[in-house]
Amino acid sequence: MKHDDVTLKFDSNFVGEMTSPTGTTKLGKQDNGLRPYHLLFGALGSCFYATFLSVANKMKLTFDDADIKVSGTKREEQPTTLDYVKIEMTVYNPSDEKKLEKAAELGAKYCSIHETVSQVAKIDLVVTFKNK
Repeated sequence: MKHDDVTLKFDSNFVGEMTSPTGTTKLGKQDNGLRPYHLLFGALGSCFYATFLSVANKMKLTFDDADIKVSGTKREEQPTTLDYVKIEMTVYNPSDEKKLEKAAELGAKYCSIHETVSQVAKIDLVVTFKNK
């Protein structure tokens, strides 16, 4: 695996910033500050979408764009790991709904972050299609 890293800098009030080779984002208790599970859900959604897109391209499927919402709940007991995660993807102007649904299933199966999270939480994938 290619080496990669991010740098995080925080003050004592959980106000911080994360810098990666491709950009910077605000973290913690500040305006527009991302919290840990927001980052995890974003990582899951973007990994899933990148993998889905790769599969869809290999299957020569087309669509205009997609919206993804990732939500979840944590366990009450310690450690409070994720208990349930739902990935909802809406695909606009699909070329083939059945094949794109299969591409989404494969995207979930082969996404490394999906596989990691699935070790502690049940993950449901819901795919809908709309024409604009």
